[in-house]
Amino acid sequence: MDAYNLMIALNGQAEPVSEERRAEAVRVFLAARSTPDQARRFYRGVRYPGNTGGMYPAFYIPPYNGGRKLRTVTNQLPKTHILSANMYELEILRLLALFAPDDPDVRHMVKETLARLRKTCFAGHGCAVGECFDTSVAALRFLLAAAPEEREWIRSLRDGWHAHVDEHSRPRALKAYFELCGD
Repeated sequence: MDAYNLMIALNGQAEPVSEERRAEAVRVFLAARSTPDQARRFYRGVRYPGNTGGMYPAFYIPPYNGGRKLRTVTNQLPKTHILSANMYELEILRLLALFAPDDPDVRHMVKETLARLRKTCFAGHGCAVGECFDTSVAALRFLLAAAPEEREWIRSLRDGWHAHVDEHSRPRALKAYFELCGD
């Protein structure tokens, strides 16, 4: 199973994940890391060369899907690559942080991703517009798994959700996805 389908399956799994399945998931996810060349092509394709503001993933670029964005874990068909690409990477990294928190590669990716997210509008500056807002929920879920000690940052994202969720129409599944974060 490829990384995308495995990530979707694990997120939809109701029962606890066995140690064997965790080990297999870690193997699949670590093998699926994007190359620097894949990342450069993606950044050029979304007209964001160099990913200077950190709006897009660094480690897990979504696989090419015939020009269509991948559905999110909530089965939402994103309008933007910001949501599609970030949810792909953040959900994979969230699972890696849960399944292999002591792996040196996982620790490195988590550290770099935390630094990247601090610069983004959706995770670092409380953007409540469109799919940036939706992406903030993926960032919150990642933070809860990978950096639970970041209490102020987590509180800020939760407070932002509560302050802005009713300002615009939001996908119903997104609200359920947020509820998984607890409160």
